[in-house]
Amino acid sequence: MQVQLDSLPMRLTWLGTPPAWSDENGLTIDAPPTSDWFIDPSGAVAVTNAPALLGRPPDDDFLLLARVEVDAKATFDAGVLFIYADDTTWAKLCLERSPQGRMMIVSVVTRGTSDDCNSHAIDGNSAWLRAARFKGGFAFHASLDGERWELIRHFGLPNSEVQIGFEVQSPTGNGCRATFADVAYASRQLTDLRDET
Repeated sequence: MQVQLDSLPMRLTWLGTPPAWSDENGLTIDAPPTSDWFIDPSGAVAVTNAPALLGRPPDDDFLLLARVEVDAKATFDAGVLFIYADDTTWAKLCLERSPQGRMMIVSVVTRGTSDDCNSHAIDGNSAWLRAARFKGGFAFHASLDGERWELIRHFGLPNSEVQIGFEVQSPTGNGCRATFADVAYASRQLTDLRDET
């Protein structure tokens, strides 16, 4: 099934079907229980079953951003901007419930196994997330107001042919819901990785 959001130039398709979703008043996706995208570096576990809605960007350089709100009840419940090449090559920028019970900005880059990095905790259950590709590399940024952005991660992927979009996960819980509002796409290159705008 294809989905067309008015704010995006490409059609999106599901990688894994969610229990429920809606594109009214923003994009809302429900995650099923024990769903995630994570390949443990120790080799102990590989989980790639969280629902994601993805499309191939038409531009070499782009920005994808959204205001993400998560109804998080269990540890690691998250709403995610997802960059996907294949089942072992992908990256995600998460608004995620921490083990301490606060919402946190988290990034994961997977090249065979997952490199997981916690950034900072925030107040409340919503934040702006932004993913960008430029000069063949990628960058994740986060913001509390959608105006001033903080660099979370700068990284590369071995496969530059990617799809981008949205994912929701509930690795330890019984499911959760995330809403992606004010979704926007721009076919432009970042001028400075650390430029707050």
